[in-house]
Amino acid sequence: MRQLFFAGVMLATAVGLAACDNGPKSGGDAGKEAAAETITIGISGPLTGPNAAFGAQLKNGGDQAAQDINEAGGILGKKIKVIFGDDVSDPKQGVSVANSFAGEGAKFVVGNFNSGVSIPASDVYAENGILQITPASTNPTFTERGMWNVFRTCGRDDQQGTVAGNYIADNLKDKKIAIVHDKTTYGKGLADETKKAMNAKGVTEVLYEGINTGEKDFSALISKIKEAGADVVYWGGLHTEGGLILRQMRDAGVTATLMGADGIATDEFASVAGPGAEGTLMTFAPDPQKRPEAKAVLDKFAKRNFKPEAYTLYSYAAMQIIKQAAEKANSLDPKKVAEVMHSGEVFKTVIGDISYDKKGDITRLDYTMYTWKKQPDGKITYVQNE
Repeated sequence: MRQLFFAGVMLATAVGLAACDNGPKSGGDAGKEAAAETITIGISGPLTGPNAAFGAQLKNGGDQAAQDINEAGGILGKKIKVIFGDDVSDPKQGVSVANSFAGEGAKFVVGNFNSGVSIPASDVYAENGILQITPASTNPTFTERGMWNVFRTCGRDDQQGTVAGNYIADNLKDKKIAIVHDKTTYGKGLADETKKAMNAKGVTEVLYEGINTGEKDFSALISKIKEAGADVVYWGGLHTEGGLILRQMRDAGVTATLMGADGIATDEFASVAGPGAEGTLMTFAPDPQKRPEAKAVLDKFAKRNFKPEAYTLYSYAAMQIIKQAAEKANSLDPKKVAEVMHSGEVFKTVIGDISYDKKGDITRLDYTMYTWKKQPDGKITYVQNE
């Protein structure tokens, strides 16, 4: 594919040289000039499929940031050209999108959502000299491989799992705890980190089970939860299966509290789970919408009638960091931008000040506890604990 691409470029160049030097510029030349005026940034996530709610967060956050940056003059005088890729939460599709972005000349990428997609896609980006910032992939492996090009605006599951495990040990130690995960890089990794943290404090689970993504009938799992007498079910996975498990638990008369993580941080969780969503516990970052630096951006989203929940502002922040790092480096070369990001430079973003360590992880601990509560309008949503 690359050979055909470069052959096409060589042919186009030859045709261009054959033209009269003093004549009018060809469409190809005009296109090159237009390309020279822009910097291409890709945004990749599950724009369709069961996790499309999270894909919309990444897309809307990154796109709004690009618009705002362009209105302010762009990055080093160049306007951002945003291209979108739908990975459908599938690793193979994520790699396909990554190759497509490389072919379209992307220098930076905001994405992906799923850790299991971000990790293989990052290899393609590294091979093609592309810097990647994920707003949402929390698995530690993403930044533990010694790669120059990977960063995230969110925290890690070993941090999130520690917060969850410590909460269970400190506040629910007299309860019987079941641990359930979806066998994915994200879900199982998070469940295992939570298990490790609570086990270290002397709390042992009464059940440890994995389910498959896409499952609809959880009667066998719920029978095991009942038999174990679980008071709390820790869920390592996303809102689709998590919501169904909770709904079916309640239908079966199981009153155990569900405890999840950032993978259920969308109001669609309550739509799937139904009234039983009330009382669910969840770890997530401190609410970025409460930050004063986010107000102007929130107002823009309000005009678009879009609720910037969960990772919307994390995607917006990724674009801000690309701009600030490039301007500090005085270069749009991704490797030079990465050097600035690894240097400990502090970036001002809508989610607060962010700096990076040498791995590409943020240097602040970014998790706290939420509870899903019914609001005055009857809607159930997540509210940060006081």
